[in-house]
Amino acid sequence: MSSRSRLVIGTRESPLALAQAEEARARLAALPGLENAALTLAPMTSTGDLIQGRPLSEAGGKGLFTKELDEALLGGAIDLAVHSAKDLPTELPPGLAIAGYLPREDPRDVLVTPLGTDLAGLPAGTLVGTASLRRQAIVLRARPDCRVTLLRGNVGTRLGKLARGEVGATLLALAGLKRLGLARHAAAILPTDIVLPAVGQGAIALVARAEDEAVLATLSTICDPATGAALAAERAFLAVLDGSCRTPIAGHAEIGPSGLRFRGLVLRPDGSQAWEIERSGPAADAEAIGREAGDSIRSRLLPGWLGD
Repeated sequence: MSSRSRLVIGTRESPLALAQAEEARARLAALPGLENAALTLAPMTSTGDLIQGRPLSEAGGKGLFTKELDEALLGGAIDLAVHSAKDLPTELPPGLAIAGYLPREDPRDVLVTPLGTDLAGLPAGTLVGTASLRRQAIVLRARPDCRVTLLRGNVGTRLGKLARGEVGATLLALAGLKRLGLARHAAAILPTDIVLPAVGQGAIALVARAEDEAVLATLSTICDPATGAALAAERAFLAVLDGSCRTPIAGHAEIGPSGLRFRGLVLRPDGSQAWEIERSGPAADAEAIGREAGDSIRSRLLPGWLGD
């Protein structure tokens, strides 16, 4: 069992991943008995980072961003891993557990382009670059007169390709831009009723060994219960639909004074069809709400559409 007085924090080595790990380290360092000197970052290159020329859906899906960190955790090389929550697969490897989530940043997507002020303002035929099937489908649903192409790489790489004119526009997570100090690049913040976020977008997940009670207890003190409830609904929805990188799926839950409101969306990759759902209820029933929403959507899809 790890001592809570010294922790090794695993992270991908991209600038955004490191910024998220630093946020987790700062919150841990504020706890009694912990300080920055006792909190070591262990950056790693993930399989997903190495794949640049093809969609992740063709190479194995979301687990490609977590595989190396999972192995380091299970092998005892690190004590916890910091992930973008939207990169987590619906099922973690045996022996690992999500300790919780840091308070969520703004989950919305933004349009980054020199060509217009919003999605509706893009010129017909604009080439939109994205690595996300969700964003591809939503763009083509809203703007079937635009074209979509694969755009991989970290945030800086994508912004560089846009600046060089390789694409006319791209969609990025506002949370990532904020954490990198790059929010100025957003031409427009896209409302969630137009571009529903990915499950987990804007949230930072903390993962540890399931039996490491000392670390789990420490992490629980910096996690946000409201974000946890929202993610419970979103991830339950995704799990029912067997969501990976092969199906365009969006899901977002909000916690307010009247409880939890969840919205879900499944699309065809070309945006030609979409299935939407909205559910609400007590935050304590978050997982059940998300699961029921997923069941309802699944019952409306054509047999075999999700690969059954």
